[in-house]
This record gives sequence, C-alpha cells and structure tokens, in this order.
Amino acid sequence: MSAPRKLEVRPLTRAGFALFGDVIEIEGSSAFAINDGSATRFNDLAQINVAQQGGRAALSVFRGQPVQFPLQLSEVERHPLGSQAFMPMGWVAFLIVVAADAADGKPGEPFAFLSNGRQGVNYRRGLWHHPLLSLGSVSDFLVVDRAGPGENCDVAALPRRYQIESITY
Repeated sequence: MSAPRKLEVRPLTRAGFALFGDVIEIEGSSAFAINDGSATRFNDLAQINVAQQGGRAALSVFRGQPVQFPLQLSEVERHPLGSQAFMPMGWVAFLIVVAADAADGKPGEPFAFLSNGRQGVNYRRGLWHHPLLSLGSVSDFLVVDRAGPGENCDVAALPRRYQIESITY
C-alpha cells in the first residue's frame, strides 16, 4: 500500500469554503439591533436545506473526542437529503475536511480547513465531508441537520489515503 498523501490545512474563510457551503461567523455578517436595543441579531448566517422528502430541521449537540496526529484520512460521508451545520459551543478550534464530487460522483480530492474557534460551517446538501474532527479536548458542537424519512447518509472511500501531520491552533 502506498504512503498517504500529505493534506495541507488552510484557514477557514468564506471565499475559500464557498464551493462547499457556508462559514458561520458573526465577523462581517449583517447585524441589527433587536429587543429594544438589548440584543444584536446576526441574521441568516447559513442556508439550511432540510425539506427534501418530508424532512424537518433537527437541533442537536455532538460531543467530539479530540483527534490524534498524525491524522490518517481514508473515507468521508455525505447527506443527500439535507445540509448539516456545526457550530462550536465555546471558542474551540476544529478541523474541517471536505471533498467535491469527482466525475464519477464519488469523492474527489479533499481540502482541509481550520476553524478559528469562533467559526462554524454549514455543509451544503450532498457534500462529501469527514465526520467531526475535534482538536485538543472533548468539545461540544451545536448541530442543525435533517431529521425525517429517507436514507440520509452515504459513506465512501477517498481516492487514496491522506495524512495531516500536525497543525497549530
């Protein structure tokens, strides 16, 4: 078996992640005062898409165990019936690995991003992504995804094995 290919980790930005979904962050977002000025609303931060085949939005908390480096990556998943949003509960950085469809509909080459801990992501419906990758400590994430009838999780191998040696966060 060949050695894994090194995967570069880049900072998470709206422009860099646009092909894969939304970056959820308040920096640079539309905001306005509400509740007689006692609060600020940062509005419409992600395009939640969960209505396929009678689905509904589900709000959950996922508790992620920290990954160890070097990190080996060999498979990803996707949710064909809805988007999936992850927002850290607390300022905790996390790793995001995504892959667009290859010509055959299987996962293509992956891309890795590092959240600064004040950013979340919303994977667009049908996007290949690695399951939650917590860093450093056990971390909780607020998750908005689809609940309802129908098969909504496909798992597939990446084109080859990949490795992330280490990251600084």
